[in-house]
Amino acid sequence: MTEKNALNIGIVGTGFIAEFHLKSMIGVRNVRIAGIFSRNAENRERLKLLADDLELGPCTTFDTLNQMLESDEIDAVWILSPNHTRLDVMRQIHDAVAEKRSKVFAVACEKPLAKTIAEAREMLRLAEDAGLNHGYLENQIFCTPVLRGKEIIWRRAASTTGRPYLARAAEEHSGPHAAWFWQGDKQGGGVLSDMMCHSVEVSRHLLTDPNKPRSSLTVKAVNGTVANLKWTRPKYAQQLSDRFGGKVDYKNRPSEDFARATIVLEDEEGNELMIEASTSWAYVGAGLRIQLELLGPEYSMEFNSLSTGLKVFMSREVMGQEGEDLVEKQNAEQGLMPVLEDEAGVYGYTDENRHMVDRFRKGLKPDETFEDGLAVVQMLIGLYRSAEIGQTVTFPAEELENYVPVVARVASD
Repeated sequence: MTEKNALNIGIVGTGFIAEFHLKSMIGVRNVRIAGIFSRNAENRERLKLLADDLELGPCTTFDTLNQMLESDEIDAVWILSPNHTRLDVMRQIHDAVAEKRSKVFAVACEKPLAKTIAEAREMLRLAEDAGLNHGYLENQIFCTPVLRGKEIIWRRAASTTGRPYLARAAEEHSGPHAAWFWQGDKQGGGVLSDMMCHSVEVSRHLLTDPNKPRSSLTVKAVNGTVANLKWTRPKYAQQLSDRFGGKVDYKNRPSEDFARATIVLEDEEGNELMIEASTSWAYVGAGLRIQLELLGPEYSMEFNSLSTGLKVFMSREVMGQEGEDLVEKQNAEQGLMPVLEDEAGVYGYTDENRHMVDRFRKGLKPDETFEDGLAVVQMLIGLYRSAEIGQTVTFPAEELENYVPVVARVASD
């Protein structure tokens, strides 16, 4: 295809993550947010105004997804809607392109790609059948400390003493913003689905030789544990019910708020590698905390998102409304607080979107595609199965193709 001067993006979804993506786009060149679709008219208008205020437009709202897809103004679609809607969105994109009703030539999808392996495989099939370029939106591999840290480790340390063999990742906060995240049948699981997708992929990325594809590492076995540590307690289950107007019944239909994973991989030379990861919605601290480590024969690297250079202190005399103006999932308004000066940059959204826009404009394959999204879902589903049976699951595991995690089955039982 001919290189486009600017990429015109249509966004599907208007939740918390959509706002994060919009704010990151101010650091991306050659892009325009041309369209917004959501089933809620008020939300569509809110996000359109934000795009225009950020000077990313002019932006148009659309009453239906097909209206947006059939607009000549849209080149690529960012799927940012809830997990249980994504496959249907992808089907509509596929049909519109295949029937030549749409000029869309690229699609990007927020993590996780799907709720099951079969759904993830179908997302990939639909994209490729329609001839669409595709990118999987996993922001943590584009985190500024990850980009810089991996480059230094592999260039200076791994090149002289040997490849890294252990990656650790932890992500934790006090719980999601929207009701559907807490509903296993809609989200596809609990915290393991919601946040372990970050941890396993950024770990796999750090362990991968930068001159080789991530498929150069083969998953051999996974072992997972899930638990409910906080939100099933009566007091907190009631808090969730009150917060979301009764839509979340965590007392009777919980999804896990803690998960742990051990993943064994093998590189092309037969070296054994290990990922250790944990995720939680039961963390009480300053806010969202991401911790990453990479270890090799004679070196290590580490990152903690709350070990910021900028901190502020506010005494009990400073009164203010609750907000998230210092750090995502902020849990306090007083005391010594870390401040993330550029969350969109540190968390990787800016470089992620810069990369996707650049690759789509030039007709090149992104570094992170739906193929990687499928690989992530395969690991997650293996971990859910391991947690259910209390045993390690070895790969390849074809029996997991249509497996549905226990917490995702609850509503239909």
